[in-house]
Amino acid sequence: MHAPMFDLTKPVAVGADHAGFEYKQRLVAFLKEKGLEVKDYGTHSADSVDYPDFAHPVAAAVESGEAGAGFLVCGSANGVAITANKHAGVRAAIAWQDELAALARQHNNANILCIPARFVDFDTARNMAGLFLETPFEGGRHANRVDKMAC
Repeated sequence: MHAPMFDLTKPVAVGADHAGFEYKQRLVAFLKEKGLEVKDYGTHSADSVDYPDFAHPVAAAVESGEAGAGFLVCGSANGVAITANKHAGVRAAIAWQDELAALARQHNNANILCIPARFVDFDTARNMAGLFLETPFEGGRHANRVDKMAC
């Protein structure tokens, strides 16, 4: 039995640092084209910034239920993923290919996808975002594992 999909009646939270700024801008446009409401937490330029300043608000929105899902973009995706995963109830996953984005949902019930802008082209980033939103959590044996993640 599949668990419910994201609650996309709520906004999708999006954030990035300077390395992910261009992809974030394009990702916001892609999500809006799909008819989704987007809450853009910045950054709003390519000027150097600190990724936690954008990862924390996205994660807090997902954690509180204000956002139905989230996307974070930085150079490697490691910094934003580590930061976002400090929030209870957040399961931020890094992906650099379609199958990993789908598995993050299917097996880990991830609610934030972290994209490494310096390691994927934008077409891959866009495809991963679409798959992430469309792929259900499989539940079953994976639900038992996900339930054990929280501290």
